[in-house]
Amino acid sequence: MPIADDSGAPFFEPKHDRMLRSARAFALRRLQPLNAMAEQDRDAASRKAVALLAREGYLKLLVPKAYGGSTAAIDHRAMVAAREGIAYASAVSHSAFAVQGLGAMPIAIAGSEAQKKEWLPAAGAGRAITAFALTEPGAGSDVAAITTQAKRTKNGWRLSGTKTFISNAGIADIYTVFAKTKTDAGHRGISAFLVSAGKRGFKVEKQQMLANLPIGTLKFRDVRLSVDDLLGKENEGFYTAMRTLDSLRPTVAAAACGVGRRALDEAVARANSRKTFGEAIGKHQGVRWMLANGAVALRAARLLTYRSAWLKDKGQDRVTVEAAEAKLYATETAQSLVDLAVQIHGAAGVVRDSATAQMYREIRALRVYEGTSEILREVIGSKVLHG
Repeated sequence: MPIADDSGAPFFEPKHDRMLRSARAFALRRLQPLNAMAEQDRDAASRKAVALLAREGYLKLLVPKAYGGSTAAIDHRAMVAAREGIAYASAVSHSAFAVQGLGAMPIAIAGSEAQKKEWLPAAGAGRAITAFALTEPGAGSDVAAITTQAKRTKNGWRLSGTKTFISNAGIADIYTVFAKTKTDAGHRGISAFLVSAGKRGFKVEKQQMLANLPIGTLKFRDVRLSVDDLLGKENEGFYTAMRTLDSLRPTVAAAACGVGRRALDEAVARANSRKTFGEAIGKHQGVRWMLANGAVALRAARLLTYRSAWLKDKGQDRVTVEAAEAKLYATETAQSLVDLAVQIHGAAGVVRDSATAQMYREIRALRVYEGTSEILREVIGSKVLHG
């Protein structure tokens, strides 16, 4: 173990430390084999991950107890601990866990009682797979620039437009889709809708990404929606999206911590076993200092991550800046730790099926989705300048 203390003190309670350890052990035992499965069939691997996570009770962390969840209110530190542990061993599984949360959280935040009763118990039990559709070909970080439109009709709405880079595309049963309902109002004219898979005029096109995850483009052509498919109040979808990202962004940082921890473990194992010039390479000062810097950075990343979730659990309504700090530092740190592991392994680190090469392919996206590093710096920098 590369770090002296694996606890999340002072931000974790003992139950969260236990959650992290049990999730990591479960992921190594049951979820790690899904990595190879995803090489052949990423959709099947993701569906299997959802089923296994549901069976073990992890998806119940994503919904309130009133709708089949494990706690009365969402325990953000439990979500963080679970995703960090899962990410240690399986990219497809921690993604499945997170996207189920991204799809369910808007319903928990803004849904009607009927919507909550229909979808949240199913999401928490793994009977329904969810998705969160916000990004478009011309609108990623600039959410106000989305062009997908929902126009009023006599009996509801007609949805037209394109979403892209949507996780769980093609395997989700329900999609939370954000569209303009007032075209000249910027972010104040965005509404959220629940769109069931299989709707006439709804088409999915798969996208091949660096990591083996079910991601694709969604195309809506005059998709008919009922008045009951509106999620929350009209023109308040932007706030639903931002509150959702506020709650889930710390788990992206947690995933980075999980991958970073695995990378550091792999680097330490290699440093202890690989010999050059008659001794283990870990005996060389250059390697020891690289590992020391990595261990300190990982510790800092974990504390920033746990703090952002702790603040949310303690009742702070918005943790936008704290979550941005955690995601920025954790994802950048994880990238450097994976690079460190590859470097210490040498040529063995870039063998395609090696753990280090797999992590190298997987880690890059974490610095992009749910807020690029550059956008996060803008969020943090604005706070620094203006308080």
